[in-house]
Amino acid sequence: MITEPAQAPQRILITGGRAPVALEWARLLHRNGHQVYVAESSRYHLCRVSSAVLESFEVPPPRQQPQAYLTALKQLIIQYQIYLLIPTCEEIFYIAEGLEELQSYCRVLTPNINTLHDLHHKGKFIEQVIASHLAVPLTFPVEDPSIDFYDYAMPDQAGNTFVRKPVYSRFASKVIMPWESRRSTAQTKQDTKTTISTTTEITAINNSSESSGWIAQQYIKGKAICTYSIVHQGIVIAHATYTSHYRTSRTGASVYFEAIEHQQAYKWVCQFVQHLSVDDPKQSDEAFSGQISFDFIEEASTGLLYPIECNPRATSGIHLFQQQDVLVQAVIDPDSFVQRGQVIMPEPGTARVLTLPMWVAGFKYNRRRQDWRDWWKSLQQATDVVYHKDDRKPLWEQFRLVIQAYLTSRTQRISITEAFTYDIEWNGKENV
Repeated sequence: MITEPAQAPQRILITGGRAPVALEWARLLHRNGHQVYVAESSRYHLCRVSSAVLESFEVPPPRQQPQAYLTALKQLIIQYQIYLLIPTCEEIFYIAEGLEELQSYCRVLTPNINTLHDLHHKGKFIEQVIASHLAVPLTFPVEDPSIDFYDYAMPDQAGNTFVRKPVYSRFASKVIMPWESRRSTAQTKQDTKTTISTTTEITAINNSSESSGWIAQQYIKGKAICTYSIVHQGIVIAHATYTSHYRTSRTGASVYFEAIEHQQAYKWVCQFVQHLSVDDPKQSDEAFSGQISFDFIEEASTGLLYPIECNPRATSGIHLFQQQDVLVQAVIDPDSFVQRGQVIMPEPGTARVLTLPMWVAGFKYNRRRQDWRDWWKSLQQATDVVYHKDDRKPLWEQFRLVIQAYLTSRTQRISITEAFTYDIEWNGKENV
């Protein structure tokens, strides 16, 4: 592992160039004088045409060709003398599988694959939260909904209803809310004389078929809260808490992000990452380092935070640091921030928006005149994530991305949302 101190300017390689978060990283790094390279398996992507990127490379798809993907990254790292590799999307899991070799050539902003898996898997994540002595929603394994015998829209003996979701998913894909049950209440009452017993301890997920596993999770009424943090050796050095009132669907990906001050969420993240060790069978346990994000529900009646899932990678919270160049210093030289006890946070009220899907969300869900007024006010006060006056080409590239995703969805018979991540998503060991 390379440990020499960073000297500016550095050569940085970013992966996942299709994502707005990758474009954000590229612009932040470029503005601070670093040389930015991007490796991406998608033919069209936002970073490909960005003026912040020195050079972009098309590499094999990690999901379909994992070894060829790692080989290509290794060659780029060696050829361009890369100092730091920053994964941004789910290609991070494939990079982590080759971490031992890659980190012998440069710093890689990811923990090992075992740690990533336990955070990405929605059931195992809840197990870790319990181990950290933090509250969790009732969570337990269930059968695939197509063969499930119990209607989780019906309250249990304590009055709880449940959301069903795959243990591996993104953008709330395939999530079944309690009110979306296919079975009627009357039929359920007739068919289910047997009741289920829920406890605060999650039952182990059936590991024999991890990629097709499902969980049921207690539905909690309240406000959605998201966080994004950069952690070094178990210490949070950058943190954003934000809300989103607009999404691609009722439970889908956020398209509008507004920074808020939320000490409870910050303290929760600090407590969790301090208890989170990197389990490496070849080395002694060490503290977690990398990017990590959480989705919470803040219960309406008590204000208690319930974690829903973890994304151990970059998420939209990074957009809220747009005016804070010190974030780049934190990722280039994290040791100095730990030593000073410095934590970077965005200004509360900072708002960013993905304008194209924001318009789609508006036409899809706005029904009343007041809805449109609130929507327009939000749109006016937020800065677009993709457009920048000094870097305009990514604005038009996003239309190519949408067309490409549409064609993939037709070819693979999947949704357009799933098509965006078809070649990079990671669903456990049986991911292909």
